[in-house]
Amino acid sequence: MTDYRTQVEEAFPELDDIDEATLRAQVVEAWCLGLDRGGWRHVEDIPYAWNIDEVSNVEHVRGVTRIAVASASEQRDFHGANPDFDVVRAACLLHDVGKCYEYVDVVDAELVDPDPEYATEEVPHSLSGYALAHEVGCPLAVQRAIPHFIGEIPTRTLEAELVKSANSVSSNAITQATMGISLPEWVEEYSQTQ
Repeated sequence: MTDYRTQVEEAFPELDDIDEATLRAQVVEAWCLGLDRGGWRHVEDIPYAWNIDEVSNVEHVRGVTRIAVASASEQRDFHGANPDFDVVRAACLLHDVGKCYEYVDVVDAELVDPDPEYATEEVPHSLSGYALAHEVGCPLAVQRAIPHFIGEIPTRTLEAELVKSANSVSSNAITQATMGISLPEWVEEYSQTQ
């Protein structure tokens, strides 16, 4: 996993902004487990979506992290809210780690050699990402903020809402840039075909 660790640390410079060293290490560990079990050659090979490979998952995850941190800063500075920035950063960096399992069948076979026990489309990536965060011991606050689809987790914290909204903003920008359609249009058109 040493190679994966280096890949993850180089792919996500936002890791350096997580103050808590243990949490930073847990985020890296979750990615390493996902990459190993998914059998990925490189973290940059995971696409943003099953039908959008012009943008990597890494680019999307970094965008979500940047958007959420900027929003958290505004909430703190303008509204007096008190978001936990380490939780926001860690949850954003992990919100799509589950794509290591879910997207093994949508790329060229030479990019992956998945473990069939883990790598499957049967479990949505936000839930398998939650499971990876739990497995490596991330705090409950981080785990709770990873599922980003309505109805996946009953209690929505401020940090969870930041992840969910930043994910929507980034995803909408990606679908607009790559396909010329909004995220809701992409969901409507492609949710039945996946």
